[in-house]
Amino acid sequence: MTGLEAINAHNGWSIAVLGISIVFTGLTLLSATISQLYKILEMWENRDEYFKRKREALEKAQQAPAVCVVLPGNIKESARQFRLLINHMGEPFALPKLLDYARRCGLERPHSSLNDLILSKAIVPDAEGYYSWNKNVSH
Repeated sequence: MTGLEAINAHNGWSIAVLGISIVFTGLTLLSATISQLYKILEMWENRDEYFKRKREALEKAQQAPAVCVVLPGNIKESARQFRLLINHMGEPFALPKLLDYARRCGLERPHSSLNDLILSKAIVPDAEGYYSWNKNVSH
C-alpha cells in the first residue's frame, strides 16, 4: 500500500491538518508578539520614568492622613478581648489563627465580632494577606 491509500489508512489527513493548525497558530502568535514588541522596548527605554511614577504613587498613598477610628459601644468589649489576643499572637497575624485562639478562649460569637472589627476598620489588611491592629483606634 503506497500513496493516498497509505495516507488514508494511517490517519495521515488528520495529522496533516493538525500540523498545519500548529504552524498557523505559531505564526499568528509570533506575528502578535512582534507587533507589540515596540511597547516593551519603549517601556525598557523609559524604565526610570515608569518606576518613578510608580514610586510617587506609592508614596502618595502612604502619606494619606491618619484618621482616628472610633469604635461603637457594642463592640468595645470584643475589641478589648481581640486586642489582647493580637498582642499575644504578634502582628501581622492570620485571621484563621486569630479565630482559632478566640474559640479556644471561649469568646462569644468570634466570627461576628471579628467581622464587626474589620468593618469598623479596627483590624486592617496588609498587602500580603495578613492583618494588623489599626493604631488609630480610640477605645
